[in-house]
Amino acid sequence: MTTRLPIYPADKARRDKSPTRSVEITIDGQKTLVPEGATLLEAIRSLGIDTPTLCFAENLTPVNVCRVCVVELEGSRTLVPSCSRKAEPGMVVKTDSERVRTSRKVVIELLVSSVDMSQTPGFAEWLDRYGADPERFGPDARTKAQPTKEDNELFARDYDKCILCYKCVEACGDDAQNTFAIAVAGRGFDARISTELDVPLPDSACVFCGNCVGVCPTNALVFSTELEMRRSGSWDESRQTKSTTVCPYCGVGCAVTLHVQDGKIFKATSPVESTVTEGHLCVKGRFGWQYVGSK
Repeated sequence: MTTRLPIYPADKARRDKSPTRSVEITIDGQKTLVPEGATLLEAIRSLGIDTPTLCFAENLTPVNVCRVCVVELEGSRTLVPSCSRKAEPGMVVKTDSERVRTSRKVVIELLVSSVDMSQTPGFAEWLDRYGADPERFGPDARTKAQPTKEDNELFARDYDKCILCYKCVEACGDDAQNTFAIAVAGRGFDARISTELDVPLPDSACVFCGNCVGVCPTNALVFSTELEMRRSGSWDESRQTKSTTVCPYCGVGCAVTLHVQDGKIFKATSPVESTVTEGHLCVKGRFGWQYVGSK
């Protein structure tokens, strides 16, 4: 039986050009038709196969940094990143082979041994699924300790949770905001996300759109309101709800998802599937909701 993947291009290069034909590939023994130009990750997810990702986002260009989405491709010497590898006719892909599982296990162990992944959604399940044992690398594997940077009232930077996935740099750059306020500085264990000359955010080119916060997979970039709730012990996801509405500030019509706990908004995001925002917002849409609870 052949499964046909619906046309839903994820990467920006293909958004304005629909595929003209389909190619057939085999994933875990199942033949699948995918649009020309689709990635292996799109094809894998269309079959309902759960493939972990960290550096990948539907609204950003794949950069192949984290390597947790790798799959085994017949005829390839190495494992390939499914988030960026395009499907080609006749490909035979294995998503859960021994090579794949071993590779993901080691990557997960290296990440957990070096940074705090405790607030990364789904990561605890990955530890169990792949039998990862981060403790085997010892305590000296931690990256360079950095105090939480709270130099503004909108969001904090807790780089002890940063895995250098590059998503914040992309969102700040030509994938979304075109501000280029941050980049990777240093090398090896000293590598870190930094502003130019390591100045505080208010003194940098940052326009506080918060798109870097929106794409961060580990909560290294976190709303100040959320950070305060976590520190006070009041953070409780079981009491939280989400409501998507339209930003009231201008006529663009950006979709805004309001996150609420105990009747109070504590942060705003935007759905990636929105054709207006594609998950991105400006400073007003991201942070300008405090008036709702003002007395």
